[in-house]
Amino acid sequence: MEKVSFNAPALYGDHHVSEARRILFELSGVTDVYASSAFHVIEVTYDPAKIDAEAIQASLDEAGYLNDLPVPAESGIAATADGKGIFFRHTTAYEQAQQVVSFAQTVSYSGRPLWYCPGMGVIKRIAEGE
Repeated sequence: MEKVSFNAPALYGDHHVSEARRILFELSGVTDVYASSAFHVIEVTYDPAKIDAEAIQASLDEAGYLNDLPVPAESGIAATADGKGIFFRHTTAYEQAQQVVSFAQTVSYSGRPLWYCPGMGVIKRIAEGE
């Protein structure tokens, strides 16, 4: 048995740990998986006669766990500056605090996860009565 470790910046929640473990245990030759969302690391014990480290890495990369986590940046432009009157995010700064202390967000359903979330598919609405 051999061990290989991967840095996984996009492994940031317990549901990611469960999904990464599920993906890896489906591979023939993987015997043990340690995954930590706190340390963003995945350690895999495998049988080199059945699978190699490159195949394990390819599975994790395909699922999106080895990619950098994209973080949206504030543009510094008012949300309604485009003249359309529609805003995605509204941020308020109070003069007394001299810092941003609150924000609100209006998001309509668009058939996809709101944030990048490896291993998670399209969000499905459940109709009333189901």
